[in-house]
Amino acid sequence: MTDASAFDPTGKDPFALFDAWLAEAESTEINDPNAVALATVSPDGWPSVRVVLIKGRDDKALHFYTNYTSRKASELDATGRAGMSIHWKSLRRQIRLVGQVERLPDHVSDEYYASRPYGSRIGAWASKQSQPLASREDLIARVSQAEADYPDNPPRPPFWGGYRLIPHEIEFWHDGASRLHDRFCFRLKTPDQPASGWDIQRLYP
Repeated sequence: MTDASAFDPTGKDPFALFDAWLAEAESTEINDPNAVALATVSPDGWPSVRVVLIKGRDDKALHFYTNYTSRKASELDATGRAGMSIHWKSLRRQIRLVGQVERLPDHVSDEYYASRPYGSRIGAWASKQSQPLASREDLIARVSQAEADYPDNPPRPPFWGGYRLIPHEIEFWHDGASRLHDRFCFRLKTPDQPASGWDIQRLYP
């Protein structure tokens, strides 16, 4: 592994660096190298965090998917803001992102949904995500009903789809000896304008 003291992303595109770290993690992490902790906040200020999977990106944003009736979705829709943190223990690296959130276009969600295994597509129909569930048997019954309704090629539920996190701040953390870590923070020169370019600042560990 490269020593942390040699890590210097000056002049690099933070999304390209994210891709490079994720590609390396795919060969070292046991499960879900694309798993991130997604933090949201309710309209009255209460934070909430859970793990989601990054399932693609564009030039300005990272993509993830969920049920639009879930708690996370209601908070994302209400505030339009979120944070993410990803930790690769074997590589001793972290990435932290903060930014605005918006729903992905329907055609992008349709394309991703169609790529999922049949069972996952059925599960999206069966789950009233984040809502109270009386029993496991009730969930299994809903799965069976969804399988009966869509035995071959279930369409994307209208209440399920994707979001894109458009970060204005991306921090890369690389473990160092004696806790003298390397931390670099990319910040957009103009927070609501991804084309404005990035300022890069080294931070104390």
